[in-house]
Amino acid sequence: MSEGIGPKPGGGYPVPEPPTYPGPTRERWLWTSVVVGMGLLTFVLIVFGLIYAPKPTVPEFQVSDVLDSPNGPAARFGTQDLLIVGWYTQVSGSSCRGDTGGSDPVAGWLQAQCPVRVLVPQEPTTTPTQAQLLRDGLVIAAPNGAAFPPPTPVGSGTAGLEQLVFHGHFNDSAAASCIPDRMERCQNTFVVSDYSGLIR
Repeated sequence: MSEGIGPKPGGGYPVPEPPTYPGPTRERWLWTSVVVGMGLLTFVLIVFGLIYAPKPTVPEFQVSDVLDSPNGPAARFGTQDLLIVGWYTQVSGSSCRGDTGGSDPVAGWLQAQCPVRVLVPQEPTTTPTQAQLLRDGLVIAAPNGAAFPPPTPVGSGTAGLEQLVFHGHFNDSAAASCIPDRMERCQNTFVVSDYSGLIR
């Protein structure tokens, strides 16, 4: 009988030695590095694309161009986001004749006759009248009335030193709730979300 076969003295069979694991080979390390590197590269490209991808640009217009819209700004632009550049001025307080829009919580701020806030194409040199502003300017408004420079005398303050860029849209959804004889004006009022100076 050959040695190593059959039971050993004392009974039982020999237990084989457990196999030894030599560890990952050089080729396995190389492929693992390639896969991890490709994953990291993909992650970096995704993050870079999210941060630096071209963002949709908002078209910018001079207020004079907007005022030349044949059928009114609402018909021309709809509800598109716009940037409009012009000189800001307003008539408020005792100088303004009209109501403050009534108690309608939806459209009161939009159909209000006072205060009158407008953008005009030319820098004001004298305090304009309410009639002049409504004739020559683009009426603007905001739901909370806060998206505007503070009132200052003509030629001073933020609004008097440079043209401003206002961001907003026409044909606001609140226009549908304006009283009938002011609905067209509400639709053509530029509803402002924020503003900045040209000197940035």
